[in-house]
Parts: sequence; C-alpha cells; structure tokens
Amino acid sequence: MRISSILGTAALAALLATTSQAQNTPCGGSFAAFVQGLKDEAIGMGHDPATVDRFFAGVSQSDAVLKADRRQGIFQDPFITFSRKLISQNRLDKGRQLGAQYAGIFDRIREEYGIAPGVLLAFWAFETDYGAFQGDFNTANALVTLSHDCRRPELFRPQVFSALTLFEHGDFDPRTTTGAWAGEIGMVQMLPKDILENGVDGDGDGHVMLKTSPADALMSGAKMLSHLGWRPNEPWLQEITLPADLDWYETGLQTTKTVAEWEQLGMRGRNGALDDGRLEASVLLPQGKDGPAFLAYPNFRVYFEWNQSYTYVLTAAYFGTRLMGAPAYDARSPQEGLSGEQMKALQSKLAARGFDVGEIDGILGSGTRNAVRDVQKELGLPADAWPTAALLNRL
Repeated sequence: MRISSILGTAALAALLATTSQAQNTPCGGSFAAFVQGLKDEAIGMGHDPATVDRFFAGVSQSDAVLKADRRQGIFQDPFITFSRKLISQNRLDKGRQLGAQYAGIFDRIREEYGIAPGVLLAFWAFETDYGAFQGDFNTANALVTLSHDCRRPELFRPQVFSALTLFEHGDFDPRTTTGAWAGEIGMVQMLPKDILENGVDGDGDGHVMLKTSPADALMSGAKMLSHLGWRPNEPWLQEITLPADLDWYETGLQTTKTVAEWEQLGMRGRNGALDDGRLEASVLLPQGKDGPAFLAYPNFRVYFEWNQSYTYVLTAAYFGTRLMGAPAYDARSPQEGLSGEQMKALQSKLAARGFDVGEIDGILGSGTRNAVRDVQKELGLPADAWPTAALLNRL
C-alpha cells in the first residue's frame, strides 16, 4: 500500500501544498519561540493540537547536527581513487548476495518502474552500507535545528511538517526515529517529504518503515527515482573505448549526441555493443582523455537529483553496472591531477581570465571543469576538462 493510499490523494496534495508554503516562522532567534511558531503553523494547517503538542514535546536544538552541517565533506579525490575506496570486494559480494536474497522485490521493481537491481543496490551500499549504518541523529531534533538555522531553512522546514504527518500515521516517532544529520531516514536515506511523496509499503504491513524493511526501502527508492525522471528499462552508464582523433571538446555532460552518431565517430563499447542508437548520450572522461571513459545515457542525469557530486554520482552509477555484471573499468594512465592548493591557484588564474569557476575552493566542480575545457581549447590543448600541472604552468 503506497502512502498516498493511506492518506488519500486529496489529503496528500493538500498537505504537500501547505508544507511548500510554510514560510510564516522566521529562522533564528529564540529556539523555544521558533518551536512555538512551528506548532502554531502546524495547527493552522489543520493538524490536531494535541498531536502537535506530542510531536514537538521534548524537541531540542542539536549542536552535533550544526557541527556536522558545518564540516560536511566534499568529494575531493579523483574518480579512480574515490571509486576504489568505495567499491570493495566485500561490497560487491554483499550486493550480489542481497540481489539474490531479495530477487522477488527486485523483480517487482523492474516490472513497476523499469529499474535494474544494480541501481538500487549501489545506493543501498553507499548510503548506509546495506543498512548497517543508518545514522544515530534524532531526526526530529535534526530537522527542527536545521529549520531554525538560517543557512537553508526553506529546505528543512517543510520536512518538519512532513515528519509530523508521518507521526500521525504511525510511521515516525519523534523520540526514537534516528538517521543522518540532515534528516534522511532509512536504508536508502530519504527525507520525510520524499517518504510522503514516494513511500511504498513493500512488505504489506500497512506502514512505510525504511529503517527496518528492505522491501519498503527498495520499493520507495525505486519510486523516488521514477518520480525524479528515470526512464524505464533504459541504460544509465556504459564503459567505452575512444578513437584517438576524437574532438575532446565534444566530451562532457554539456554535449549530447545519439549513440549512432558517437558510433560514427569511432566510439565502441568496451564490453559489448552500445545501446539503442537513437538514445542521446554524453561522453564522460572523469580524469581526462588518458583515463577511463564512459557513455552516460539520459538516466545518468537522474543521479544528480539524488546527489550533486559528479564523482559520487559517477561512482554510484558505475557500481550499479558492476553489480549487473560489468567488469572493472580500464583505468588506463591518466595524467596526474592537481593538489588542492594547485587547484586553488588554477581557479584564481581562470577567474582572472574572466571564467566563472564559483568559489576558489580547490574543488574540481562543474564550473571549474567547464572553464578548464574552454581554456584548454583557447590554448590549443586537448580540451578534455582535466586540469594538470602543464595547464597550470601554461597559465
């Protein structure tokens, strides 16, 4: 039973509309006054006052959540290093074992959403190590704390009211429900609003329990991917080999061609034929023209709705292909990249030339990649968006 069935379609729509408009309680100031403002807002939305009192009773500000938010890491390792850290033989073996153990659930996911098992298994592995480490932050405290904090209140305040609705239907306990510091819950780490919109009662017990039910977690994750735009029964990523005379400026997510057009340019699948020639796809070179190469199909872009890190997304997508039987990628011999300080120096030089690289932070984000690619072309270098010491010296 999907949670929309539990609430009723009209009630769910009304709830989502009101939570998206919950802007009446300003962030900052007295925490107690802020909580009272949230309670007044919730009652104004139609929630029962006694239920609201029970939900917010004992909610407290969490210094640990604020510290975690301030120190959250950015994936700075290059793709080869990062992917080898995350994809261990144990995770491969465990993923394949769980794929067999829950084959019936994955069959349902394929039938209803057209999503291959490896896609969900990879998220399950990376988010919580297949459910073993789901986070021990009190979720209600985390959401209210981050709503009170003025960095991103518009993101977290609607989650508070969504958690309240889950509480009303027995799927959330503000005293005992725990998860990640940013409020994600369960084996595949979903926020309360995502659970309301995409939660699926996969095991038929009348509740959506993402912490304890693999069926609920996997079916809900699949529905969320579908909601985010996953195209049923289509590929997401494939390792390729490249022609030596490729125009490297044509690579990257900003350029798409049909698979047939890439094939005409000499692109080949490293382990089997490329997919449907009519599909649009982009060539990804995470460490430049001398490193591993992938063809990213339309479904690959859905990963960025789950996580914004290019390195994380590519690693998760690649791990999904491994769990579906693809061999380890050919790392080849990419040129050495830049240290964090070298990257900052490069970003400063690019910014001085008029390129928008965003913050000078030493991170190879999309803005810096695009600037590197453009300046490489300007200087007559292979425009593969991979910054090296040679490029830094040229600048």
